[in-house]
Amino acid sequence: MLANFMAWIDKRLPVTEAWNKHLAQYPAPKNFNFWYFFGSLAMLVLVNQIVTGIWLTMNYEPSGDGAFASVEYIMRDVDYGWLLRYMHSTGASAFFIVVYLHMYRGLMYGSYQKPRELLWIFGMLIFLVLMAEAFMGYLLPWGNMSYWGAQVIISLFGAIPVIGDDLTTWIKGDYVISGATLNRFFALHVIALPLVLVILVFLHILALHEVGSNNPEGTDIKKKKGSVPEAELSKFKFHKAYSEKYDIVDAIPFHPYYSVKDIMGVVGFLLLFCWVMFFAPEGGGYFLEAPNFEPANGLKTPEHIVPVWYFGPFYTILRVIPDKLVGMLGMFAAIGMLFALPWFDRGTVKSFKFRSKWHLLNIAQFTACFIALGILGTLPSSDLANLIGRIATLGYFGFFIALWFYSKNEQTKPVPERVTK
Repeated sequence: MLANFMAWIDKRLPVTEAWNKHLAQYPAPKNFNFWYFFGSLAMLVLVNQIVTGIWLTMNYEPSGDGAFASVEYIMRDVDYGWLLRYMHSTGASAFFIVVYLHMYRGLMYGSYQKPRELLWIFGMLIFLVLMAEAFMGYLLPWGNMSYWGAQVIISLFGAIPVIGDDLTTWIKGDYVISGATLNRFFALHVIALPLVLVILVFLHILALHEVGSNNPEGTDIKKKKGSVPEAELSKFKFHKAYSEKYDIVDAIPFHPYYSVKDIMGVVGFLLLFCWVMFFAPEGGGYFLEAPNFEPANGLKTPEHIVPVWYFGPFYTILRVIPDKLVGMLGMFAAIGMLFALPWFDRGTVKSFKFRSKWHLLNIAQFTACFIALGILGTLPSSDLANLIGRIATLGYFGFFIALWFYSKNEQTKPVPERVTK
């Protein structure tokens, strides 16, 4: 009976076809490791954010007079409202953790190189929209740190020549941050940006399944049809879209092999996620800051105005550059450099395992600089912090410049023709 029902559905909507092509019979390299958990974990957190966000909006009031009180009402009087709020706030930080690690994996294994440039661009657009989504959502609790953090960030646009003042007024919807600002941020956070995010995730997956997944060795698991001896072909069944075009070697179907493996990663992630949510939802002041437990007050500035930790690296770049306009351009350039990464790297070897020691050192210094920028972004400004921040900023941009010069004629190790693990 179920088979007949699915046959009826498939004649009208290719559910089984899509299942086989994009999941069950999708060819995945057999050497995936720990770093490949984070893509599926990002999908999990996205679902968590959408579902908990829907339930939170049922009791949230997007107005200057009622926003903070409605959050308190959710926390105190709505059944399991505290759980929903902590799932959402912890999920926001978890989202950036898994996305940063997902991007770092792409950096290590060269997942941005040809033919995956568009895949990387879609991923970076997801990251950009995610930052906008997080910024809009950060204002919604209408706490004092949210208010003043938004005041600082929005005021940056005032440094733009000619249109700066008008642009900041347009963003705020008023001459000051008020209920009008909260209303438009609420609309963008709940409707517009999630819709864009879901579309970009869909395109990201389509692009991935068109060019195929990269792997830790950077080798190609798909050979042109007839280029591989019959005796070496994989014994697994893959979708006709792939098997008719390629001789697929060194790959296994995503389901059940990696879907089961991903479940193990999900279990480990949820254990850590739940521990933070139940025992340390404030994240030591990094997930929920103390001033945000006070209502927004335009006459009471927090002692130290700092952004949420996941904006830290880019905020530090902004802060350590003395000129306001140049600082803002530097902050956006830091993100723009990531977009252009496929064209900064002129090498042909993907995985860092087969690249030169200079590339390993460059990745190491970039990692150290990015972490240092992130830590400094959550600390008060000081002469020493600004000095370290400027050095780390030079290291951050230096990564891309150095990559452009040495990658063209880089001395690399031989890359195996086949997956060796």
